Amino acid sequence: MSIQIAASILSADFAKLGEEVKKVSDLDADLIHIDVMDGNFVPNITIGPGVMSAIRPYSSLPFDVHLMINSPSNHIEAFVNAGANIITIHAETEVHLDKVIRKIKSYGVKAGISIIPSTHPSVLEYIIHELDVVLVMSVNPGFGGQEFLTSQLDKISKIKCMIKKIATKIAVDGGVTASNASSIIKAGADILVMGSAVFKAEDIAKTIYSIKSLF
Repeated sequence: MSIQIAASILSADFAKLGEEVKKVSDLDADLIHIDVMDGNFVPNITIGPGVMSAIRPYSSLPFDVHLMINSPSNHIEAFVNAGANIITIHAETEVHLDKVIRKIKSYGVKAGISIIPSTHPSVLEYIIHELDVVLVMSVNPGFGGQEFLTSQLDKISKIKCMIKKIATKIAVDGGVTASNASSIIKAGADILVMGSAVFKAEDIAKTIYSIKSLF
């Protein structure tokens, strides 16, 4: 089993964001996870394509863009142009999910769908075969540093059963730490989105290595 670490820049020092991105890229992170929030779908507001373009030169890693925004289909092209390699939208924000996924893929980038803790995984049933990634939110989205909701372990396992014969990966985002990583991976996660646990770690390289060495 090969576990990937997606370093979430929501927990980085925004005063030196480019340097922070370079640092985790050099210390064996696999993806740079970028949370985009609009103040509507979630209460917080973060960054847009302009900031993303500015930090793109600091890393050769894939930019994993998580759009926590309403009507994300209106903004796909802007984030592709800013350097996105993976774009994940929320199932709760679009009616025609299959249409938006096709639009994302038409730009030659990978596509994913995220679901909040209260959303049942059955929403994925008729589209999961089209997805590169399913992002399970293990906190209520909008703020970093929240505690992992253990109720989502069962959801991760259910989704794992849904993707047995396809290449879709499961990412988990929210409250992921070195202490709970093992149970999350056992439930079926392929990608761990880690913010505070990486950027606030005393030894980032050691933290990443210890988690990748679990299995």
